Amino acid sequence: MQFDFQPVLSSDLIKVRPLRSADFDELFAVAADPLLWEQHPQPDRHRKDIFRGFFLDALASGGALAVVDPRDSRLIGSSRYHGYNAARREVEIGWTFLARSHWGGAYNKELKRLMLRHAFQFVDTVVFLIGPANIRSQRAVEKIGGVLSGPGPDKAGAPCLLYRIEAGNWLGECEGGGGVGVAGGLR
Repeated sequence: MQFDFQPVLSSDLIKVRPLRSADFDELFAVAADPLLWEQHPQPDRHRKDIFRGFFLDALASGGALAVVDPRDSRLIGSSRYHGYNAARREVEIGWTFLARSHWGGAYNKELKRLMLRHAFQFVDTVVFLIGPANIRSQRAVEKIGGVLSGPGPDKAGAPCLLYRIEAGNWLGECEGGGGVGVAGGLR
């Protein structure tokens, strides 16, 4: 079975679908909030010219996903699969951002639950590369069961922290639906 990098995934809380070029304006309206990027290695991504490059790279990646709130069909963010390695049975999830109106609740957890459930049909390990100053993202990945495996450079050579979630330790379909079980630190 071949990894589908742009699946359609859904739950009562969110819908995930392939990112399209027509999504630029609506997604930029979310990304234009400077507070989304204040801990990010590229903190000026709220600028339209900078975001355009990010968006075009996302489209070219073949793994970019739009996150939609099904209550009003509005885009609330984006994420992506990247760096699939069939030999190591590994893929990266990253480049995730959500509107601040959808922070602090179940949205990121549900997004990652859907993406992890999909990925673990094809791989044994999902990795997350997070900037050392991006404490919010580090905590969010830890909440879904990510285990810090050490520092290292990202693919561009910038410093990052490498987190991993192994399929054998992830209980994302546990009772109550949306997270990892005791092995990952959440119920």
